[in-house]
Amino acid sequence: MKSFSRHLSLALLLGTLAVAAPAQAQEFKAGFVNTDRIFREANTAKAAQAKLEQEFSRREKELVDMGTTLKTATDKFEREAPTMAESQRAVKQRQLVDQDRDFQRKRREFQEDLSARKNEELSQVLERANKVVKQVAEAEKYDVILQEAVYINPKHDITDKVLKALNAAPGTK
Repeated sequence: MKSFSRHLSLALLLGTLAVAAPAQAQEFKAGFVNTDRIFREANTAKAAQAKLEQEFSRREKELVDMGTTLKTATDKFEREAPTMAESQRAVKQRQLVDQDRDFQRKRREFQEDLSARKNEELSQVLERANKVVKQVAEAEKYDVILQEAVYINPKHDITDKVLKALNAAPGTK
């Protein structure tokens, strides 16, 4: 619903501007920036991704190893369970359930931490990109720059200009 109201207000704004522009006898200049491309192609976004991979690779490897160990132990238990005494089987099964619970908890914590860090890094990339978009808009006298649209004519897409300026900015290599 929030998205719909945002799109409706944007449509009303653009409609009003389109009607008002001819009356003022000046050209209305609009542009579009594809934020998905910014997040994929900007040097700052690539650096943020590399930083996240480095930061979380050790924990990810530990989780993979833990999952492999748990699977091996579960497979072994399933093979040996028929020949185990009932009490021994119950103890082993409880151990496996506890290990699985611990594994699931650590995996969930990892995903939450990764997601939070990713949001932090991407918000910094977006903040830098928005500054560059504003600079490009002011330098080239755009009236409006959109970041989300259902359809955009490619001639209004200024993503390449923004990427070039963002990648040329100091500290983005």
